[in-house]
Amino acid sequence: MKRIAHLNFAKGFRGGERQTMLLIETLAARGYTQQLFVRHDSELAQRCRSVPGLTIVALSKPYIAGWRALRDTDLLHAHETKGAQVACLMNCLFGVKYIVTRRVDNTIKDNFFTRMMYARASRSVALSSVIRDMILERSPDAQVDVIPSASTHFSPDPDQVAALRERFAGRYLIGNIGELDNTHKGQKYLIEAFKELPEDEPYSLILLGKGKDEEAYRQQAEGMDNIIFEGYVNNVGDYIACMDLFVFPSQNEGLGSVLLDVMEQKVPVIASDVGGIPDLVTHEKTGLLVPPGDSRGLNQAIQRLQGDATLSGLLAEQASQQLPLFSVTAMADSYEALYEDAIKVAGF
Repeated sequence: MKRIAHLNFAKGFRGGERQTMLLIETLAARGYTQQLFVRHDSELAQRCRSVPGLTIVALSKPYIAGWRALRDTDLLHAHETKGAQVACLMNCLFGVKYIVTRRVDNTIKDNFFTRMMYARASRSVALSSVIRDMILERSPDAQVDVIPSASTHFSPDPDQVAALRERFAGRYLIGNIGELDNTHKGQKYLIEAFKELPEDEPYSLILLGKGKDEEAYRQQAEGMDNIIFEGYVNNVGDYIACMDLFVFPSQNEGLGSVLLDVMEQKVPVIASDVGGIPDLVTHEKTGLLVPPGDSRGLNQAIQRLQGDATLSGLLAEQASQQLPLFSVTAMADSYEALYEDAIKVAGF
């Protein structure tokens, strides 16, 4: 039986951790024996407690101190940078094979260890073509495959959806989901765009998430009761189902997997033309793309879709038709093929 050890030492639970969990759950259903190495107080670990055949190991820094447990596997799968660093050291010290998944499109450090980390991996996985090119620029010898994220496949609760729709009855509800961090998610420009919308139209904006720029955003939105800071919620799918429009004004983005969840609910999308987002959103076909930091462009795109229900419906329908390419099954199939290849090369 194949034994896969996942490494994810992230602090919180964001898109990368959700994707890690989806993969672990799917592999468990396929009979894999798995380990999950995390930091102490990991929310990912808490959410994976009930996964059959999964052993969770919490490590303290330096994580490489857990080398005895890390060595007892057929393959390491690192889901973020700290995990990739540990996996590379395990390969250097003990010859353990590993795979690295890179989910972000921020600049990759240009140093010997980082180049080696990707070059020594049996495979490096990028969520988008942009990330693939960034890896190859730093480490031309790396073997890189593109495996996009999967939709979460939320199942909205009809009662919760009905309550939310009643709460926002008569409003054109614009939604955004993500960490409140302008350098990454760019909500400042969405708020700027929203404030310039016609006052005679019943617009509302709801922001799901928290982050370091929340207070600055609240000051920016001062006096506007129709901008709602909802914070973290456990029923994201219910909120998505109530949105009339989703706006994703990221400044940088590896892929933007939340867009898949929005498309699954057939909510039209406006997003930044940046990073891996164009791998999911084709302008004028599956959504509208706007340059990052362009609040005027966002404003115009919002008014265009609010005033054209036919176009909104067409974009949403065409976006939903591409979702089989981004299913959990497709993602797990791709990773299984990489696992098989890496384990075969390792001689197991």
